[in-house]
Amino acid sequence: MNAPHLTLPDGISLVHADDTLLVVDKPAGMLSVPGRGEGVTDNLTTRVMRAWPDALVVHRLDQATSGLMLFARGIEMQRALSLAFEKRRMHKRYEAIVAGVPEAAAGEVDMPMRLDWPKRPRQMTDVFAGKPALTRWRVLGAVSRDDGAATRVALFPVTGRSHQLRVHMAFIGHPILGDDLYAPLPPRAPRLLLHAAELGFEHPVQGRACGFESQVPF
Repeated sequence: MNAPHLTLPDGISLVHADDTLLVVDKPAGMLSVPGRGEGVTDNLTTRVMRAWPDALVVHRLDQATSGLMLFARGIEMQRALSLAFEKRRMHKRYEAIVAGVPEAAAGEVDMPMRLDWPKRPRQMTDVFAGKPALTRWRVLGAVSRDDGAATRVALFPVTGRSHQLRVHMAFIGHPILGDDLYAPLPPRAPRLLLHAAELGFEHPVQGRACGFESQVPF
């Protein structure tokens, strides 16, 4: 389902809207939900609620990540869509540009994660105390850069841990470019090169398969 995106008065790109749910395109650098402290009040949820007061968050994207975010309209739809995430009935595809060139054309990272409490919000891998985390990845092609080899990859998070894609790609030696938390050394980028490009699920009321895509901006 790839209807033309509409720009709301607040500058947010609307991908889809119906009586039960909304799909919007979050820009990089914007918080998904209200932040803490002064100067961090602007966020996607507040902007969406100005147009749809019944909009409720179903999932979040990191502030540095761009792409598709799903909102429910009303508490019942929020429960239904949240359950779909919990039961892994959501198809999610991200695109990223990572440092280096993976040896294989595809693979998976099955590595538990937890909060690195002294360095929060950083996350870390931990096979003993971490929660299960699984990411599948596939190479899309080489990327030409002057500061070193890089590769465009598709990422498929099976679980939804905070910073999961960023931590897992760094764990296998191919950090996402522009990641100041997990890839502090060159090659760098002006932003985190991670985008939520595709979202698919069964409509909670209509029962039909829904699929939405967002053009990757890098």
